[in-house]
Amino acid sequence: MPAALLPAAAFGLIIGSFLNVVAWRLPSRMSLSLPASHCPSCETPIKPYDNIPVLSWLILRGRCRSCSEHISVRYPLVEAATAALFVAVVAVHHADTAALVLGLVLVAFLVPIALIDLDHRIIPNRLTLPAAILAIVLGTALDPGGQVERLIAGAAAAAVLGLPALLRPTGMGMGDAKLVGVLGLFLGAAVIPAFFVAFVVGTVVGVAIIMRKGMAQGRKTAIPFGPFLALGAIVGVLAGNELVSAYLGTF
Repeated sequence: MPAALLPAAAFGLIIGSFLNVVAWRLPSRMSLSLPASHCPSCETPIKPYDNIPVLSWLILRGRCRSCSEHISVRYPLVEAATAALFVAVVAVHHADTAALVLGLVLVAFLVPIALIDLDHRIIPNRLTLPAAILAIVLGTALDPGGQVERLIAGAAAAAVLGLPALLRPTGMGMGDAKLVGVLGLFLGAAVIPAFFVAFVVGTVVGVAIIMRKGMAQGRKTAIPFGPFLALGAIVGVLAGNELVSAYLGTF
């Protein structure tokens, strides 16, 4: 297993670089492949040797080689975080092919979903729909015995957030409901601790904002729930089944 961690990290860095492109271009309905990577300031195409995940940013000290404009630190952070998540998934699920593949695919969708929701307050159907399709296809192919549980979990989780979103559109959005449904398709019963973690962390952040800004202003502050669901999903991928078993073991 340790031998697989280095390839997982390298693969995660490459995927993370692509996810930066997805998070930047997809909300604007731009092509994910054309034009090639370029400086957002001077639009000079980035040379392959300047496009090495994390390393190139460090060598160039976070600036464009052509115009010297600052390049956001978010790019290498996303690449490094994706690599770390890939390593964690491989370390936990290296002996379970279905859990490994489903976990890696879910992480690859969660990263741009969280970033886009932070930036634009939306969770695009162009991410949740293919994620749902892949969850069903991969789950059926790799773990047919657990597919019924995942389908039920996905439907139930979507309903839990979907009904409140329909009744009170100004609260939880339908994008959140669709995302939690997708989480159920990937995680099965582990979507329960995933949602619990998202709810608790989101509540803590909301309370902190209210304490800082005051009740009136704090309640008007829009807080995207997608990043919290992504965080909860990571917990679900890495330890969700163990948390469910531990809870059930208390009875």
